[in-house]
Amino acid sequence: MSRKPRIAVIMDENTSVDGTRYDMAKAYFTAVHRAGGLPFGIPYLPEMVAPVVEEFDGFMSVGGRIRFPRDWYVPGDESRYPASERLEVEQALMRGFLDRDKPVLGICNGMQMLACLHGGRMVHEVRKAGAHILDHNNRSTIHAVEVVPGTRLAQILDTTRLDVNSRHQEAVVETPGPAIAAARAEDGVIEAVEIPSRRFAIGVQWHPEAFATQDHPGNRLFEAFVQACRQDR
Repeated sequence: MSRKPRIAVIMDENTSVDGTRYDMAKAYFTAVHRAGGLPFGIPYLPEMVAPVVEEFDGFMSVGGRIRFPRDWYVPGDESRYPASERLEVEQALMRGFLDRDKPVLGICNGMQMLACLHGGRMVHEVRKAGAHILDHNNRSTIHAVEVVPGTRLAQILDTTRLDVNSRHQEAVVETPGPAIAAARAEDGVIEAVEIPSRRFAIGVQWHPEAFATQDHPGNRLFEAFVQACRQDR
């Protein structure tokens, strides 16, 4: 029997307190495991990057609130989140998997990094963009997103509309060049990106892992990700 794909999952941390602990939802691991993969948490150790890129089948970048480089933002804006040693390791891992065309799935922070590594730009407080912007920084909020027809994401989800959660203050507002917007909220905020030049490189702004034990179309994203990792071997 062939082994299950091994998925490298970057750890999150308690940046809202003092950044002294790795701290993340178990649901990320549950979602990958239920989809048929074996998830492994990866700490912020630079010397681990090369062997992880070499030995693992896919990479998942999870939610978090860390300070991104200033040039990832539109002119005049910048992050006010805490600096983190996660940034260097996560960038290196994502670039390494992308360079080898191994599958990458980005969630929240991971979607933003995936977009910005391909020329995207962000704002720190998306609600300041206008009175029409929804409160995306609210764990109890559920809103609809429209998936762009013809995208890989639309093919995976087999729908062009679904209800998702929101837990983000920052947002990607520009996706030029290699990255394309694959879904938007009703207020126009970008909710998913993908890199068509890669076999599987998709990021979503919402948290699909929160629905891992429910009957939700977003679970198909984890299934497609793990299947792509299986095909890579």
